[in-house]
Amino acid sequence: MTTIHLHRTTTATPEQFIAGLTDFGPGRKELFANSADNYLEVHHEGPHDADVTEGSMGIWERLHYDWSDPHHVVMTTTDSNMWGGASSHTYTLTPQPNGKTEVDVVVVRDGKNLKGRVLAGVLGVFGTRFLGKQFEKSVEAIEARTDGPTGPEVQGTGG
Repeated sequence: MTTIHLHRTTTATPEQFIAGLTDFGPGRKELFANSADNYLEVHHEGPHDADVTEGSMGIWERLHYDWSDPHHVVMTTTDSNMWGGASSHTYTLTPQPNGKTEVDVVVVRDGKNLKGRVLAGVLGVFGTRFLGKQFEKSVEAIEARTDGPTGPEVQGTGG
């Protein structure tokens, strides 16, 4: 199992960030590189949760999104061709007095088969760099939706 921690300061409010995270419409790949439209299937969408299958490049996962806490979004993997067990994404959004938002992300990758375990191992070594770049692009895309400038570089630790 691999756990990756990412951090970024954004000009988006927690509400704007959650709106980006939970926009399951066409073009989601513009916000999240690992969510191609041809993989995207919304099974259920409620006011504070959703059940969504998404992925790209042969890797998919079905996620239960829970954003009932306006400063904490938990995406739990319920099915996948690679990930199982404790796999998840957890976003903690902390508004700052200066109007910016601190975004802390914890990504857990628990391979459910040989291919998943190997990829989780690779992510343990390169995940902060690889996922950090994708996370930075997602934050910038969410900021662009809200007409905000970009913030400082992503900070992260993997392991």
